[in-house]
Amino acid sequence: MTNPSDLVCDFVNTYDVESDSDTVPSPAALAAWLHKRDLIGPDDTARDEDLTVAVGLRETLRVALRHNHDHDHEPESPHTFPAFPLRVVLTADGPVLEPVETGVPGGLARIAAAVMSVRADGMWPRLKVCTESTCQWAFIDSSKNRSRSWCSMRVCGNRTKTRAYRARRQAETG
Repeated sequence: MTNPSDLVCDFVNTYDVESDSDTVPSPAALAAWLHKRDLIGPDDTARDEDLTVAVGLRETLRVALRHNHDHDHEPESPHTFPAFPLRVVLTADGPVLEPVETGVPGGLARIAAAVMSVRADGMWPRLKVCTESTCQWAFIDSSKNRSRSWCSMRVCGNRTKTRAYRARRQAETG
């Protein structure tokens, strides 16, 4: 997966809020997920500490993407991740962030570098999580005016609109 925006969304979506299922519930599953995306080598293994760091990064990103919808609320305090040491490397295509470490910490650092790449590309405001509280699926808002609220109008948008309609009907007849 070479698109940093897709990588960030894919990582946030390793936990499905609606079904309460986690694609990376164990260190082995985390290593498999990172390897499948060429972020680590085939022999790299994850530890419990790596999983804890990965879940912390994922949920911090989910909160940050939620803020891309709701600018009325103050964002959470800045969160630093000292476990992701990165260095600036000057390449023929320009400067890039690369992990200092290899293995799973390096793979997670690549995700952190992808976040910075998304920001540098101007795509950060387009990364959001679905406003349907039972969903919170990460997506890229491709609408012209950046106003998309749901991951899917057919599913989450319909749920929200149906709930609002029923509430109005209940108020009228109540």
